[in-house]
Amino acid sequence: MSILLQQIGLNLRLNLRNRMALIYGYLFPLIFLIAFWTIYRNDRIPLALHMGELLTITVLGGSCFGLPTTMVSERERGVWRRYRLSPVPAGMFVAGTLITRYILLLTAALLQIVLAMLIGMPAPHHPFSLLLAFTFASIAFLGLGMVIAMLADTVPAVQALGQCIFLPMLMIGGVAVRLSSLPRWAIHVSAFLPGRYAVEAIQLCTTGNGLSRAHFDLFALLLIGVAGSITAAMTFRWEANERFVSRRGTLWIALALGMWIVVGLLAESKGRINISDPADNESLSPADYVSSTSPASPSLAPVMTPAAPQSSVVKEPAQQPAPAGSAAGKSPSLERPAGPSSWQAVTQHDIDGIAFERLPPDEGLISPIAHSGESPDPTVADQLEQIRTALATWPPAMVSDPVQRARNDLYVAAVPDVLEMGEVERFIPLLVFSRLRKDIPATDLPKILYWIAMHPDDGDDSAIQKLEPFGLPGITGPTQQVRRRVMFYSLKLLGRLTGKIIPK
Repeated sequence: MSILLQQIGLNLRLNLRNRMALIYGYLFPLIFLIAFWTIYRNDRIPLALHMGELLTITVLGGSCFGLPTTMVSERERGVWRRYRLSPVPAGMFVAGTLITRYILLLTAALLQIVLAMLIGMPAPHHPFSLLLAFTFASIAFLGLGMVIAMLADTVPAVQALGQCIFLPMLMIGGVAVRLSSLPRWAIHVSAFLPGRYAVEAIQLCTTGNGLSRAHFDLFALLLIGVAGSITAAMTFRWEANERFVSRRGTLWIALALGMWIVVGLLAESKGRINISDPADNESLSPADYVSSTSPASPSLAPVMTPAAPQSSVVKEPAQQPAPAGSAAGKSPSLERPAGPSSWQAVTQHDIDGIAFERLPPDEGLISPIAHSGESPDPTVADQLEQIRTALATWPPAMVSDPVQRARNDLYVAAVPDVLEMGEVERFIPLLVFSRLRKDIPATDLPKILYWIAMHPDDGDDSAIQKLEPFGLPGITGPTQQVRRRVMFYSLKLLGRLTGKIIPK
């Protein structure tokens, strides 16, 4: 044990004297911290909803670049040859290197958390669970770093291999770009990349309910880490002149890559992808939610079924005058099914014709809604209380027209969804639904919700720019995305009111 401690101490001193190690280990994480703070400066609580991404980037950078660069450079200088000739077990030196890198990652993460707290982020609510999640992420990525060190023959090769993993993980792995911003195919791909599971587990411990919902994430990270460690052990080489392609055992790489595939397939089979339907949120219209069969028929069209036949669809004129007060840049109006002439004329038969099963799932990335009885994280509890209070006195929620009044209330739920405001966006719809039930007679509310869903381009959307009382930023530019989310939420509430949707 004393030899291991001495090895760790020596490695720490060498890293602290290495300028490149300090840049990769500490400067890069701080650059990402500043970048995230700048991008999400409108968040009510600075950085709290993005620590999963930040800490994952820290682990990923240190593992893809810091660890393999150190090992390959030492191998090139003959350091590992001397380790091999010493009487100390070789595994002791490898363990010392891994523990040293974990300590560097942990101190870099602590530095990020402390600086984030200095600019207003509250302390993580589950610090011990956060440490455990961070450790599992480190196991997964340090195993990956060891594989890179065995694959690369030179330090420049480390940089090339590291970038091949680092950049895709950031862009389509759910690490730097939110999953809800990715196309459908990329969300599927992200299930096969460990970055997604690291972000989810760490974020749940920072602002969520701890590890109670992260069992699969930890399991996936552990599987990937163990597979990477076994692969690195079976392909380990001491000498710089040993080229990877000329050595036996290169097929062990299939184990490391194969485990990524196994984890992705498990995620797919367990329904953890949570992709909204159909294909792309921007292509949906009210006609996509009108069943092409009789409401009593058990064989409704599947999710990817095209919109209703042309004979049952009315297209509004492309050049329709914008309503007074509407935001500039509004896209052409959406297709909508032929139906009643006013909201008062809506019948139960019209409502029964809605294909509620085609709506995006409540657990998905588009129009999410918290489960019944689920408690919000304390990080967002104050903001939710502010929204609850402001809804009762917000001027746009008190206009005389009941349809516009309901539409304005639904904007309060739609804007945070479009802005991807994390934990808070799942609970705001429940507050809005409660407000609508109290404000609008029970006989009128289903008709109004149906009318709003079938006419998402109608009405005034100026209320989108008046969300200051809720502590929410407004939307600048085109408002088509917000109107689409209003369509989703109005249909989801309509389904709950009529018993067509049974919330979990």
